[in-house]
Amino acid sequence: MCSCRLSNSSKRVGATLSGARAARVFLCFALGYLLSYALRAVNAVIAPALVAEMGLSNADLGLLSSAYFVSFGAMQLPLGVWLDKYGARRTESTLLLCAAVGAAVFATSSSLAGLWLGRALIGIGVSACLMAAFKAYRQWFPPERQSQLASWMLVAGTSGALSATVPVAMALPAIGWRGIFWVVAALLLAVAGAIFFSLREVERQFADSAPKGGAAPDDGGYRRIFGSAYFWRMGVPGLLNHGIFFALQTLWAGPWMTTVLGKSAQETGRILFAFNLVLLLSYLALGWAAPRLVARGWNTHRIIGIGIGGMVLAQAAMLLTRAPTAWLLWLLLAACVPVTTLVQSHVALAFPAALAGRANSAYNLQLFIGAFATQWGFGVVVDLFKEHGAEAPDAFRATLAIAVLLQAGALAFFTFNRAQPDNPSK
Repeated sequence: MCSCRLSNSSKRVGATLSGARAARVFLCFALGYLLSYALRAVNAVIAPALVAEMGLSNADLGLLSSAYFVSFGAMQLPLGVWLDKYGARRTESTLLLCAAVGAAVFATSSSLAGLWLGRALIGIGVSACLMAAFKAYRQWFPPERQSQLASWMLVAGTSGALSATVPVAMALPAIGWRGIFWVVAALLLAVAGAIFFSLREVERQFADSAPKGGAAPDDGGYRRIFGSAYFWRMGVPGLLNHGIFFALQTLWAGPWMTTVLGKSAQETGRILFAFNLVLLLSYLALGWAAPRLVARGWNTHRIIGIGIGGMVLAQAAMLLTRAPTAWLLWLLLAACVPVTTLVQSHVALAFPAALAGRANSAYNLQLFIGAFATQWGFGVVVDLFKEHGAEAPDAFRATLAIAVLLQAGALAFFTFNRAQPDNPSK
């Protein structure tokens, strides 16, 4: 487990941030991440409408949804540099303007290419929503608050996923999927303005104690991060376990419910709402429980391994049952997922604060490579099985079986790899 000490500078920063200003910092970044997560998940609900209007195949739908992930992932390495050089406030507020343009493009498109472009611009625009928050928290809050803040951010993100289920399903008949994206465009503009203007004085407050000009020239940068055995111990589960979960949550959970379990669109919306509600409550529970378990002597890596093992077992069980209550296994999956927040917070704390933006972004890149490959690849493999005579439910099960095997391999890599941080942040 990463055991990080708190420097005098960090103590001063964490102590001088007032309750009101701390709440403002969190709220601004949380709203951005809420919208980011809602946009990530919304295709699972609007997919039937998109397929009906645009005549998309499963592979087309996967490719369209993965545009978010491929553009998001492509931004991670430059994003880390920008966050360390220009700071979280300017970087995120600027990129959110791009997301608003992307939402408008998506809302007005009449072709798959136009939809893909809009989705890609959205991915670029929201690429900083979580990483900017982590960079700001790393600079403005003490290390012992990082896991708690990360859990709260993911509560906000899951709230966004909740807003993309039943509320979106209810709004679809009234304003359609195009109207939903126009509303989102306006909200993105509002949040960009809030981050840029309301956090300016907070950023100035810490200008004297924050590192000047970003990271030092000899900090090693991405070479140091990608050369770390500990980074890869944590990054492989991010690539496969967390990345595949994202693809399931944000797209393939919906088609699984309708195709494999025979649920209606309305039932699917309610199940996805329950799924994301359990996820939200589990993030809250982990934020409360993790520090207490560690205080009682639990190794954080053990907690991570148990949670990831639960994720693998829940998905494996989905392959073995056809019972009407099989959707409950998705709630078990949601209960196990929050351990991934511990993975990301440990990656950030394993490197100096001047590398925090790049360390978080390097990890996030692994996650979104996995999500992109799964969102697109899942649809391609399903169609391939169907072309060779498999019924649609069996094609979905066979494809998930491949994903489960990959995740089991990643869990084994994490469990038997004993790498530790070379130089925990001070």
